[in-house]
Formats: sequence, structure tokens, C-alpha cells
Amino acid sequence: MAVLSKDAVLKAIEEKKIEIIPYNPENLGPASYDLKLGNEFRTFIKHDKPIDVTNEIDYKDITELQIVEDGKPFILGPNQICLGITKECLKLSGEYCGLLEGRSRFARLGLAIHITASFMQPGVQNRQVLEIFNCSTNSLALYPGTKICQFIFMKMEGEAVYKGSLL
Repeated sequence: MAVLSKDAVLKAIEEKKIEIIPYNPENLGPASYDLKLGNEFRTFIKHDKPIDVTNEIDYKDITELQIVEDGKPFILGPNQICLGITKECLKLSGEYCGLLEGRSRFARLGLAIHITASFMQPGVQNRQVLEIFNCSTNSLALYPGTKICQFIFMKMEGEAVYKGSLL
């Protein structure tokens, strides 16, 4: 697999093999695309009993959806985790996959943007769910529309397609 350059991403977009909705050319860097934070968050509900970690567990059963108004922050307390989602929808053909990475400027504040599962499968067609963790001792205000992470596009050898779910 090879990481796509800006020119290679632009060519794949032109050929409709990669779609980013909404697309902003200013967000495309030399080897990645900056994705913005959406306005939907899921916070974890406190349970009295342990939660069974099995393939049958549905995160929607243990979280609560919060929609943040434009211009308003979502406050993430110290040592808290939430689920967020990107504003953009990524659509990759079966020959492309990629990696979702947080931005170091926010890591320096103690914010982990995507704590696991950074690999995005070929054929993905959704907004990317973010596992956001505040590692700091301070509350952090997260604003929808912030360039929160970056997507690194990769070209596969051969083709495959993945079907997944959303937040």
C-alpha cells in the first residue's frame, strides 16, 4: 500500500473514486485531508453494574446523544471520553482505504481524538466516528467545525469492500 499525495487524491476525486462531502480544497494537504468535527456527541451513561464487553453490545444502549448548536462548545471534562463524528462523509471505492489520525496541536492539550481503530476499510461510505478522550486535568471546549483530525488515503493492491455502521 502507498500513501496518496495531494495530486493522487485530486485525481481520485476527479475520477469519483474518492468523495468527500462537503469537500473544501483548502483542507487537502500534501498527504492528508483535514476533517472537521461534527455537532453530534455521545456521552457515556454511568451504570451500577459492569458492562459486558461482547460482540452483541451496542454503544447506543450505554450512551446518550447530544446535539450541539452552531457556535456552542461541547465541554469534555478531565479524564472523560465521548464519541464524536466528522462533519464530512467519506466515500472510498474498493481500491482505497486509509488512516484517521488526530492532530498533534490538540494532543499537546491532552486531547486524544481517535483512541483506537484508526484504519478505515476500503469501500467505506460514512462519516467517521471519533473516540475522543480528554487526558488532561482541565475541561476542554470542543467546537463543531474545528479541523479535528486528518485522513491519510492509501491505495490497495487489489480491491475489497467493507460495510459498517455509524454513530
